[in-house]
Amino acid sequence: MNNAKIKQFFLLLVDCGLLFLSLYLALTIRYLETPSPQLWSDHFRFFWPVFALWLLIIYINNLYDFRKFVNQGKLIEHSTQSVILSFLITIIFFYLIPKSEISPKTNLIIFSTVFYVFFLLWRLGFSLINKKYLPTTNVAIIGYNEIIRKTIKLIKGNPQLGYDVKFILSPKNNVLIDIAEHYGVKLIDDVNQLSRAIKEHKINILIPEKNINEMKELQKTLFNLLPTGINYYNLTKFYEEISGQVPLEILNKGWFLENLNLATRRNYERIKRLSDLMFSIILLIISLPFWPLVILLIKIDSRGPAIFKQTRVGKNGKKFQFYKFRSMRTSNNDQSPTAKNDNRVTKVGRFLRQTRLDELPQLFNVLKGDMSFVGPRPERPSLIKELNNAIPFYGVRNLIKPGITGWDQISGEYHSPSIEDTYKKLQYDLFYIKNRSMYLDLSIILKTIRTALGREGR
Repeated sequence: MNNAKIKQFFLLLVDCGLLFLSLYLALTIRYLETPSPQLWSDHFRFFWPVFALWLLIIYINNLYDFRKFVNQGKLIEHSTQSVILSFLITIIFFYLIPKSEISPKTNLIIFSTVFYVFFLLWRLGFSLINKKYLPTTNVAIIGYNEIIRKTIKLIKGNPQLGYDVKFILSPKNNVLIDIAEHYGVKLIDDVNQLSRAIKEHKINILIPEKNINEMKELQKTLFNLLPTGINYYNLTKFYEEISGQVPLEILNKGWFLENLNLATRRNYERIKRLSDLMFSIILLIISLPFWPLVILLIKIDSRGPAIFKQTRVGKNGKKFQFYKFRSMRTSNNDQSPTAKNDNRVTKVGRFLRQTRLDELPQLFNVLKGDMSFVGPRPERPSLIKELNNAIPFYGVRNLIKPGITGWDQISGEYHSPSIEDTYKKLQYDLFYIKNRSMYLDLSIILKTIRTALGREGR
């Protein structure tokens, strides 16, 4: 279990404790006495599903993601949103329970208030302690390339991740000297100083630029360091772990052969297809009664068909008809990719995009098997041709079905179909293709729900 996972597990344990403590204090405040075993039992059997729900909403709101802990304003905002949403859903939950033996109104208000105060103080306190006082994992790097520069930038910009780069062992040049001075990293150019520097800086993790087998001149030195308990990390895997991306700079055909063995995922693909069918049918049954209203609003707002159709490219390059609720004007529309504050987007369309309701017709694409709920977003054939020529290995993203949502969509960044943005997006897509699992799919879906509820779509 890595450093971040340990801290996340610790956060979860304390959050569970705060939920129990908040209920205990709420009952004490409400009845002005220590809760009896019977009173506690009567309430706990109704509140334990509430605890699970609240923890789920806290997770959806990225409050276990250390990369989101830098901005205290965002931390307070997400904490407040989590408690308010949890409170509102809990009210519905309690009033659906027939013949409840407890009166949840006052108790729930007191519980929610107590928990919010404790939770906010705990998260802010942990963020502060994590940055200043909790022990960090000291990192040393051997060599230098573009991935190392991005790794150092990410670590130095996110101290809450719990890592600190102490030094780089590499021949000095002007670029490296500037990088080291900018980020406060020491430079060492003599391999004979490596052992002393590791002990002096109490290094826990050593990250070589290349595979250790390729660094013949360093193998003896590194072997002699084994008794220190130092851990050797693969640069690419370490960068993936802290960024959620696969760095394109190191990719070659060998990487894909080692990491994208599709045959090992057959059972996962079967389960995923069954899940896609089941949930698309359920969501269609729930949403179809509201489609006439959405279609009417679209037609009133602007002229044109309510359903937008376009040819997109799916798994293994297969073309299919892609459906969405139309969110743009049809007049004077050159079908170019959406830009920020695009004036082609209608008023109704803007709401549909922000809430992701424009994606509902894609449930038919999922039913037909052209798409899945989770996967890389499908692109137009003309764009794919251009991007294949500009970006190495771009076509690899079509090894799996495209999705309504994906790892890139919940990254917190908007990526247009431009070459520069697609370069970034492909790093997220390859991370998903390499690491995809039912757990990762569920995580993406839950965080997509949070994006839709927060109207953060574009």
